[in-house]
Amino acid sequence: MAQAWKCAGLRWSEQGPVLMWDGGRRSPLSWGKRVAFGVVEGGVRECVGARGHPCPVRAGVPGRSTGGRCEECARLDRAHSVAADGIADDPRPYRVYLAWFGPGMVKVGITAAERGSARLLEQGAVCFSLLGTGPLMAARRTEELLRAALRVPDRIPYADKRAVRAELPAKESERGSELRELHARATALADWPESLTREPFLPVDHMRAFGLAGTPAPVGEVSELTPGGALNGELLAAAGPDLHLSTPAGAVVLDTRLMRGWELVPAEEGEQLSLPVREFKRSQPQDGLF
Repeated sequence: MAQAWKCAGLRWSEQGPVLMWDGGRRSPLSWGKRVAFGVVEGGVRECVGARGHPCPVRAGVPGRSTGGRCEECARLDRAHSVAADGIADDPRPYRVYLAWFGPGMVKVGITAAERGSARLLEQGAVCFSLLGTGPLMAARRTEELLRAALRVPDRIPYADKRAVRAELPAKESERGSELRELHARATALADWPESLTREPFLPVDHMRAFGLAGTPAPVGEVSELTPGGALNGELLAAAGPDLHLSTPAGAVVLDTRLMRGWELVPAEEGEQLSLPVREFKRSQPQDGLF
């Protein structure tokens, strides 16, 4: 039997997407590359742990969990996250941004300035623009201010992001038009914290980085990995944690977060997609933008 590996998730480097594996192994991805693996027969998906530490009880987790953690490890991981305000004394500068994922799909968020565009690539933001830079708590207050004033959320479901990728405007100026309007409205507000420096509108477009131009509409998405199942496809594009793959069944999307915690082996010769796939379902579009 081939050696089994556990995936540690997808990371974005300056060169593009990279699949990470336990033990430090890396698999750089490029368009046209074959992505082929099988799930060990009789295998069980184990919790991936929290904050770089393994799960002390090696708990099992459901196949459809994108977090890949048991309840206790998920609680520990979130307790120390920026989103939960668990590190209020973080001295690093933070940036507030507006991110666009498709028509009518804009969110506001914050990220550590030292991370550059990494957070936006990880989220699958098609384009974004910074709004301001300052201390963490000032950035957090500004995020809350803008959520209320602009009526935009701080997160958008991945199902919605995936469902519109094949229908994105071809022109970069069209993809950035909603951001331009919202950026102008945001910077015109008077209640920003004094410690936050406002940033000019400088949109960054990730269409080329994701390889989304001309990508065929997917027929669906892999809903979970299952013991003995396999996937074999050619990489068409990647956005956030998602891989868009060409298979005999059509283009499908694999959320690489579903891979974490499973023991995986190279797919055998001739193996095709034998994992459950569900059709896309988009929730109600965001309203109240303008």
